Parts: sequence; structure tokens; C-alpha cells
Amino acid sequence: MSTATPATPAPGPVDEKRASFEREALVHLDSLYRVALRLTGNAADADDLVQETMLKAYRAWDQYEKGTNAKGWLLTILRNAFINEYRRRTRHPETVDLDTIEPYSVFSDVQDDDPQGTFFDRIVDDEVLRAIDQLPEQFRETVVLSDVEGLSYEEIARIIDVPVGTVKSRLFRARRLLQRKLYDYAVGMGYIKANPA
Repeated sequence: MSTATPATPAPGPVDEKRASFEREALVHLDSLYRVALRLTGNAADADDLVQETMLKAYRAWDQYEKGTNAKGWLLTILRNAFINEYRRRTRHPETVDLDTIEPYSVFSDVQDDDPQGTFFDRIVDDEVLRAIDQLPEQFRETVVLSDVEGLSYEEIARIIDVPVGTVKSRLFRARRLLQRKLYDYAVGMGYIKANPA
């Protein structure tokens, strides 16, 4: 009489889906959380938003084309979840008069050297993050995706579903708002020299 053990069953589609999701999606949790935190403004809502994003992503994982830009795909889901859930809570959406924003840099000594946000690469700290949090939503999400997460204009355009030119315009205006808000801080920290009075 043989006492052979039964063969281990081959991994099923659910096991393969889980393994693929863990391999390609879960590695982006930190990025998703950073973006969620900047969008929602608090840790509890950011946690909820990331959890909702990952649940939706897992449910739709068969629609994701394996090996492509998982981070961009996940950030698109996160942004859409944010819009659907968190904007619904706000009765009066933020508005900003785009024509009142200064078209030129208030940091004249870095204006020519700062076309791609290198100024912000040098001083991304708590003060800058607080200033980003105070930006109108459409500018905040663009700055976070570009200057905090390092995504290209094209990736951002796909995530927020606008033309690349709109991404560039929003970044330009957002950076000008940030520069205005952070001028005294940047002078105090010695990042730039004060403009002579």
C-alpha cells in the first residue's frame, strides 16, 4: 500500500493575480501615499484614499497591461477616487483667478536658471510642503506629480486627463505662487539673496 502524498495543486488565476499585483503595484504605495497626503491634507484621509485606490486597482487588475507604467495607472485611479469622493464633500470648490497671478518670477536672481523647478529641488522641506498644501487643488496636484514625484509632463497629462500644454501652464503658475509664498523663507535660509529695496 502506497503512502504517497497528494500533489500540490498548480497556482490558480487568483494566486497569479495576487502575485502580479504585489510585484507591480504594491511597490508604489509610498508614492501613492505622498500624493494622497498632498491632495487630502491629512493622514487619515490619505490612508483611506490609498486603501480605496489599491482596492479599485486590484479589482481592475485584469484591465492593467502588465509591464507598462503601473505607477501612472495607479495615480490615475487615485486621482479619480479623490475627485469622486473628496470633492463631493466640498460644497464650494477652490477657485483662483488665473489672471491675477504674477506672470514673472519674484525671484529674479533664479528666474533664468529655474525653468524646470530646480529651485524647488533644493528646498523641498516642511515649509515648502506646507506652501504646496495651500495651493489651489489643480495647481497642487500638478506640482506634487511633477516636483515631488518626478513624473514627466506627458505622464501628468495622462493622469489628470488634460493636454500637456495645460500641465506646463499649471506648473508655471503654481511655481510662481509658491515662489511668492516662499520668498521670505528662502531669503532667511540663504537659498537666495534678498532683492535690494
